[in-house]
Amino acid sequence: MNLHVVNTGFFKLDGGAMFGVVPKTLWSRTNPADENNLCTWAMRCLLVEDQGRIVLIDNGIGDKQDAKFFSHYYLHGDASLQGSLNQLGLDYADITDNFLTHLHFDHCGGGVRHANGDTDQFLMTFPNAKYWTNADHWNWATVPNAREKASFLKENILPMQDSGQLAFLDLENPQLFEGFEFFTVDGHTDKQMIPKIHYKGKTIVFAADLLPSVGHIPLPYVMGYDTRPLLTLEEKKRFLEEAARHQYIIFLEHDPQFECCTVKMTDKGVRLDQTFKLNEI
Repeated sequence: MNLHVVNTGFFKLDGGAMFGVVPKTLWSRTNPADENNLCTWAMRCLLVEDQGRIVLIDNGIGDKQDAKFFSHYYLHGDASLQGSLNQLGLDYADITDNFLTHLHFDHCGGGVRHANGDTDQFLMTFPNAKYWTNADHWNWATVPNAREKASFLKENILPMQDSGQLAFLDLENPQLFEGFEFFTVDGHTDKQMIPKIHYKGKTIVFAADLLPSVGHIPLPYVMGYDTRPLLTLEEKKRFLEEAARHQYIIFLEHDPQFECCTVKMTDKGVRLDQTFKLNEI
């Protein structure tokens, strides 16, 4: 098995929204905000090569929304989905599987493109890939609640089904293949899938929005975007304690600085242990 970081760029979100009830004087220590109270966040994907398959976990925000949409998110940085794949000697057609943790726009928007510049026509970015979600989350995303409607964009989601490339994973048998398992959490959104990958005798957990950054490790630091914040507290506590016991390597999708971290138990609960790059494992 080989693992590679696929950077798709940075964007900005309101710091208060990203840390919920936690005061700015506390969260700004790890994630300083600009003059508009916006913090920078990565959109960092993971590529898994194993058993003849090339699996991309999530795919970033994409580029097909209009200027008004992107004006809210301040996309920046030199990295792009295509550029990062090309640096690995890959192109879109080489991806066999796109595993989607959930269908919010910053996690799945890169999976669909406009066809020949026509904003009413869509092409799948990965023409040979299956796009993996689960039936429960699909139903949640395609009939969205008012709170999440702005995050579930039909142009990101419905073309997967129209193309015939959409596939559902079985939550009773939570694995993509041997060595690539997942579990689900419901605090951020219903049935978000969190991959657990067995690699070099270690367990790599792609944390997605269960743990966006090292700044979110303390339990009360829960995003205002989460639909069920008290459930997130329970899920995060259970996950972090397990990660500390078993020394999981946590892959951070949104942390602007750190690709990976480990955590440890302390008198104050679970806290950050080490940070490092994926290629240092």
